[in-house]
Amino acid sequence: MPRDQIRHVSLSSVTLPLDVPVSDAKVLTGRQKPMTEIAFLFAEIATEEGHRGTGFSYSKRAGGPAQYAHAKEVAENLLGQDPSDIGKVYDSLLWAGASVGRSGVATQALAAIDVALWDLKARRAGLPLAKLLGAYRDSVRTYNTSGGFLHAPIEEVKARAVQSLREGIGGIKIKVGQPDMKEDLRRLAAVREHLGDEVPLMVDANQQWDRAAALRFGRAVEEFGLVWIEEPLDAYDAEGHAQLAAALDTPIATGEMLTSVAEHVRLIEARAADIIQPDAPRVGGITPFLRLATLADHAGLQLAPHFAMEIHLHLAAAYPREPWVEHFEWLNPLFNERLETRDGRMLVPDRPGLGFTLSEQCREWVVDSVAFGKQ
Repeated sequence: MPRDQIRHVSLSSVTLPLDVPVSDAKVLTGRQKPMTEIAFLFAEIATEEGHRGTGFSYSKRAGGPAQYAHAKEVAENLLGQDPSDIGKVYDSLLWAGASVGRSGVATQALAAIDVALWDLKARRAGLPLAKLLGAYRDSVRTYNTSGGFLHAPIEEVKARAVQSLREGIGGIKIKVGQPDMKEDLRRLAAVREHLGDEVPLMVDANQQWDRAAALRFGRAVEEFGLVWIEEPLDAYDAEGHAQLAAALDTPIATGEMLTSVAEHVRLIEARAADIIQPDAPRVGGITPFLRLATLADHAGLQLAPHFAMEIHLHLAAAYPREPWVEHFEWLNPLFNERLETRDGRMLVPDRPGLGFTLSEQCREWVVDSVAFGKQ
């Protein structure tokens, strides 16, 4: 009996504008400019039997056009392949673009396609992706980040935190890592006092400290009972993160900026984090993320995937240890559906696949698009 085949692939470059320019510590230390938009690569795949899947990857500040350009070069290799053979398909795309490597833009371009194939497989099975993967839970602890950026005055941060808790979100993360650490400590103390001791609270320094400063900060905030300190050091300083993790009672979280499984292996082997924060679009898709999750679980690590809750909710629900998912409402305009939060948790939707369809607004934000195969 002939197997189903991929007959059509479309790629779209989409630019999502942000309502206000966003600043974290990288802006205040002069390393980046405020973020005003996010670039997305969407892949839509259809098969001979009429099954469809949609996936995306993204880039902040730079790299979106490069992802789109690379995907255009390799996507035609999908045509005629069995969509169920996701590992085989992934390898074929890796080899099609082998000269540019197996990390960074080279695999981030494949992530949109890989996510679309997993979405298609779960839709065809009539299951949410989490159920297809083998879920451990129907909801995941969630925390909000979007209200805690450094461009926002502290009163606004406090108000947004209370609003998030009222909307059923369980934890609050605020940004730190400013040139004046005393200002970080003042903002953190104000938020902790405002929320009380029982609300889970995290901080994120976005790689802006050296080892000595990170250690000073970590010791200064032990009293606040933080769930974690995120990215205190350069993302590739596995040894420094390991030293911090050993020296502090507060857990260390990192990993979001790494762009391959191999880079995360170094982090894991160095015992550089208590909580690992991989990003499926950044490491190349769901296929490599699942490999990484197995290694992380074997090492006894907690999981808190970065950004893209529309994808990561499903992956976190299928992780053996109780994870966290990061809540960002920024992507809401791209989709017709919404994720539900209740009692501090984000609920896995009952809808098949990822559970999302692209909105008309998303279509209007398309900068460029290309299609392969027959409709």
